Amino acid sequence: MVDCDKILSALVRENYSIEVLCQALLFTGSAQQRLFALAQETRHMHFPENRAQVRSVIEVSNICRQRCRYCAIGGKNQAMNYSLNSEQIVMLVEFLYKQGRRTVLLQSGENVNEEFIQNIECAVTEICHIHNDIRIILCLGNLSYEQYERLYNAGAKDYILKFETSNAELFSYCKPNDTFEQRIECIKSLCKIGYNVGSGNIVGLPGQTLEDLANDLRLVHELPLAMNSTTIFIPAENSDFADMPAGNPNYTLNMMALMRIMNPHRLMPTTSSLEKMIEDGQFLGLLAGANTVTVHDGTPEEFQSHFPIYSAKRIRPQTEHFHDILSRAGMRTDNII
Repeated sequence: MVDCDKILSALVRENYSIEVLCQALLFTGSAQQRLFALAQETRHMHFPENRAQVRSVIEVSNICRQRCRYCAIGGKNQAMNYSLNSEQIVMLVEFLYKQGRRTVLLQSGENVNEEFIQNIECAVTEICHIHNDIRIILCLGNLSYEQYERLYNAGAKDYILKFETSNAELFSYCKPNDTFEQRIECIKSLCKIGYNVGSGNIVGLPGQTLEDLANDLRLVHELPLAMNSTTIFIPAENSDFADMPAGNPNYTLNMMALMRIMNPHRLMPTTSSLEKMIEDGQFLGLLAGANTVTVHDGTPEEFQSHFPIYSAKRIRPQTEHFHDILSRAGMRTDNII
């Protein structure tokens, strides 16, 4: 029997032991609602105006060298590869800017090819030259220190690189072309250069334990991050894990609430994967302490089905959806959406 009062009291005292975190991850019903309330209270203390950051995402390329076992990008049946050039990226950002967007996430598969990096570098340089009030976030995977530095100098000051799991053995099983140590080294390089870094985990990976999730929370807390996030595992159709069971939405929402309580000053998104797995999932993510939403309105329609991170049938929420969930959560944004 989980003692809700005892666990919540421990969290308030900043007792983030494995035992406390494991118990909190199990919360359901009224206990979960009390955990959410603590997360909202914590968010309000550090973001008193209840504003949410709105990000537009452009999936600039699906070319990836990693072949992660949980991801459909780069799978054996991938229909086509694509990569937007710098002119196309600049044009898409300009379109989003006119819609009122001031934060744009450029996301791609992992590609260290010099032509690709130079393409992103040129696009970021031009965007930041045209607009001094735009925030460019990059999510491009493991790159070299020199490549990270060039992109930072071009004007991108934010970078998302999730460690996925803190269990090094599980990491190698899920990402056979990468190592946990290399991933952490990349995160440290990004921080050293000066990026505002975002990282986090996936909930529900095959073989993952509750203790693994607790250790993920502790690692997120220990890293010098500006953003943290968690994503629920969804078995992608064209991946090695296609027949595996999906992650637990309650664990994911509780993970979000705990991330907020443990790291009150950080940005944290509520993801589209939640919306696919549970009714009103992104709204529940806001209740669990999130303060960032991503609008999937930047990728050209003809390429959208070719960036199937967790499914070719991805949920791509649009403006009206975010008007609704932000309003119901009592939140607002400085951006025009």
